[in-house]
Amino acid sequence: MEHLGLYLDHVSVGGLSAVSLTVPPGAVVCLSGPSGSGKSRLLRAVADLEPHGGQVHLGDEAQASCPAHQWRQRVMLVPADSQWWFEAVAAHFPDRARGPVPSALGLPPEVMAWPISRLSSGERQRLALYRALVREPQALLLDEPTANLDGDSTRAVEQWLLAEIRRRSLAVLWVAHDPEQIRRVADAHYRIRGAELERADDRD
Repeated sequence: MEHLGLYLDHVSVGGLSAVSLTVPPGAVVCLSGPSGSGKSRLLRAVADLEPHGGQVHLGDEAQASCPAHQWRQRVMLVPADSQWWFEAVAAHFPDRARGPVPSALGLPPEVMAWPISRLSSGERQRLALYRALVREPQALLLDEPTANLDGDSTRAVEQWLLAEIRRRSLAVLWVAHDPEQIRRVADAHYRIRGAELERADDRD
């Protein structure tokens, strides 16, 4: 698969204006800011799920020139609250991914046979990350992907995610609140202040 960067050029959505940002392939760019500052809306705009101004590109391809469903397969959003449409866990995965999930996710081997109703919020969050990766996107938009996990599970999921991101050379926008997590995972860190995005060189 071709390794492509993600490029935001003067993107405006909600209260945010003229956000320009480059996410190279294989890199994690973290976004932070106060609640309600527009982090999630910005991810939704990049995923073509929210009306916005400006341009978004994956490599040389413009979001505006790509059918929305194709764009969302390539630039995949994992929201804070994942959506599940079928009763069984396995029904959300292709046949090739219905075996045991990666051990780093800390889930039992039989989880694929469970009904969705049996899953805790943390289990749903981890499975949503796995579901996104098995669809082989070229960029990931992660909205607080470890918010429902304890410390040990968070570290394990971070390590697994980072290994997959580097191996696949994915461009990743990662919304995070925890300064320690940002230090662990970010190649670059930007804060939302008011209507603008600013670089946080110290990643704190």
